[in-house]
Amino acid sequence: MNLAAIRSANAKYLSSLPPTSLPVAVFVGGTSGIGRGMAENFARHTNGNAHIVLVGRNKAAAESIISNFPRPSSLAAKHEFIQCDVTLMKNIQKATEELSKGKINYLVMSPGYITVKDRDESEEGIDRKLAVHYYARWKFINDLLPALKKAKEMGEDAKVFSVLGAGQGGSINVNDLGMRQVYSKMAVKKAGPTYNDLMMEEFSSRNPGITFIHAWPGWVRTPIGSQHADSAVVRGVSTMLNGILRPLMMSAETSGECMLYGMLNTANEPRAWRLTEHGEDIGMKNYFGTEEERTALWVHTVEEMRNALVQRRV
Repeated sequence: MNLAAIRSANAKYLSSLPPTSLPVAVFVGGTSGIGRGMAENFARHTNGNAHIVLVGRNKAAAESIISNFPRPSSLAAKHEFIQCDVTLMKNIQKATEELSKGKINYLVMSPGYITVKDRDESEEGIDRKLAVHYYARWKFINDLLPALKKAKEMGEDAKVFSVLGAGQGGSINVNDLGMRQVYSKMAVKKAGPTYNDLMMEEFSSRNPGITFIHAWPGWVRTPIGSQHADSAVVRGVSTMLNGILRPLMMSAETSGECMLYGMLNTANEPRAWRLTEHGEDIGMKNYFGTEEERTALWVHTVEEMRNALVQRRV
């Protein structure tokens, strides 16, 4: 499907939602890159008539993005920003306290983290890259399930969308899921997508009325490497590669539209989905993980969350 058809399908879907109940969409990582592209397209296709929440670190970026959303005609529409460093679970718990009180139709998570360091442990004892790519997403979903269920009970969409690496994962070590014993950048790169697959499947099995989606965005021109890396060398190389590979890469706006298409149109029933960079279903292609590993990851994550949050109260 070409981009024009994807745009048209997204516009048709969102414009057909009943005006009596505005959609609520939360974009974690929505102040930059693909998340920003998804949020801006969502705002445009709803003509601003939605409750849109951007979650991230950069308040100035969020305010700039929101100021360019279409001016809504509905008095019930609301566009807001919640500041949150998602490397810490305590921050997520604080951010979700208010969000969980209402309904949420779409929970989108696309935060990124790039570093030249090896294991970079936060004060909660969790590696920051793993936190951003997996633990934070689990925490957002788990905390916001009541709001998603509320949307479902109202007969509306209730969808969770994680942008990371469907089809890009690898085998995992159930004896070292937190990667404290053996750590390498390649192992983390491969584990994140597999953890997301297993996470979505387990949440789906526990919440059969909600749609859980994991997508691979492909190669996208975003500022994560050129602006946000913790190394001047990485920032320089990323800027150079963005220029050289520009013809082969999607813009964040185009990727956002494709991701939105996958969430709204492809994932049309409540189950676990895996999508391509064009928002198409890939089924179980390049899938890693077993049912036993899925269970082990869930048990590990619950324990990791408990340790992280209890540790801060001592």
